[in-house]
Amino acid sequence: MGEVTNPPRIAVVGTGSGCGKTTVVCALLQAFCNRKMAVSSFKCGPDYIDPMFHQKIIGTPSRNLDLFFCGEDMVRYLFCRAASGSDLSVVEGVMGMYDGMGADTQTASSNHLAMTVEAPEILVVNVRGMSLSAAAVMSGFAQFAPNRLAGVIFNGASKMMYPAYAKMAEKVGLRAYGYFPRIPQAAVESRHLGLVTAGEIENLKEKMNLLAKTAEETLDLDGILALARSAVPLTYEKPVLPAPLPRRVRVGVAQDEAFCFYYADNLELLAALGAELIPFSPLRDPSLPEKLDGLYLGGGYPELHLQTLAENKTMRRAVQQAVESGMPTVAECGGFLYLQQFLAGIDQKVFPMAGALPGEGKMTDRLVRFGYVDLMARREQMLCQKGESIKGHSFHYSDTSHNGDGFLARKRKGEYLCAHVGPRLYAGYPHLYFWSNPDAVARFLTQCAGYQKEREV
Repeated sequence: MGEVTNPPRIAVVGTGSGCGKTTVVCALLQAFCNRKMAVSSFKCGPDYIDPMFHQKIIGTPSRNLDLFFCGEDMVRYLFCRAASGSDLSVVEGVMGMYDGMGADTQTASSNHLAMTVEAPEILVVNVRGMSLSAAAVMSGFAQFAPNRLAGVIFNGASKMMYPAYAKMAEKVGLRAYGYFPRIPQAAVESRHLGLVTAGEIENLKEKMNLLAKTAEETLDLDGILALARSAVPLTYEKPVLPAPLPRRVRVGVAQDEAFCFYYADNLELLAALGAELIPFSPLRDPSLPEKLDGLYLGGGYPELHLQTLAENKTMRRAVQQAVESGMPTVAECGGFLYLQQFLAGIDQKVFPMAGALPGEGKMTDRLVRFGYVDLMARREQMLCQKGESIKGHSFHYSDTSHNGDGFLARKRKGEYLCAHVGPRLYAGYPHLYFWSNPDAVARFLTQCAGYQKEREV
């Protein structure tokens, strides 16, 4: 028999990418935080950047919920665990409401997630350039497949046109929860991996408060809160996790502007299984923290900081020596590139990196690999036994001369080899989702414990 909880919750879904989901979600989060409510936030899918904005607003980690990574039971557990004690939980969708892992399925879509956590859905419709056609859009989304669609927010609408849009929604059977006008002063820039990160925007709080002020004026916040409180009770099962280490190990985590892509739930699983997480900056710190037992180098934007990374010779040397000494290391995407010999920017200027692995990386002007991967180990190594798998995703505009061959990356259409692996190493392009295989995390930390003993001899 599972446990039952009933956190107030909504899912904000959209007609497609660029319709205004993130703007509406940030406005809602800031508005409800300004009302002194305890708010938790979630992002459908593997995206790192939107949760950074959520976290800046609510002051606590925002979580990714992904049905490819770990399935419905685990997603329900992760959601309920993080939503516990919140006055309101807001789930931001990805792409269009029904867009899933491929053009022919809504598996892992925003709607699939909303159905899994039984969250009432509010559809964001960008009505710029539309009048009556907005009714056809709403009708189509409402009737396409089973859903929990309860209402709609009109993005890009004016005060004058809103009553007409609201009437259309009513005829379709949806409640209008307001409109959101265009606010150029609150616009956020974008780059090749999406929006710029929240930490790069100096006046972010002012922009978010402007969105919140607008939300108080143009959205039915009380109605949205009432909808969230109408959600039905949710049953979940606690997973059986590996036993934590008897003694904590110190794992250095690269965290700065160059290395900032981490899933909050990944870091918390590391801590739950026995890691003390020690942040450090490859950009600014002269060397690694003392007495480390392991390294975790996540992805990010090393290509935007190549000269600074290269000029920090003492850090590069420390990382090289740590990896070569056998310190257990997980390096994903940007962290993987940092471990190689060189990295060339988009202008083809080459900079030295840590030099712990063979290979020369280079930035390109196109997306090289994109999408979910099921990584099957081709031989026994630190994270997985031969034939065992862990899930992740790739999204990068770079490539390298040495991708590695420790895993077979399996996609819906096609497969390829990737990742350097060893008894104490994972280094490859795919970003890993640890909850897809908690045993892999336990094995990493077991190797860290072994290194700790060697270090203390």
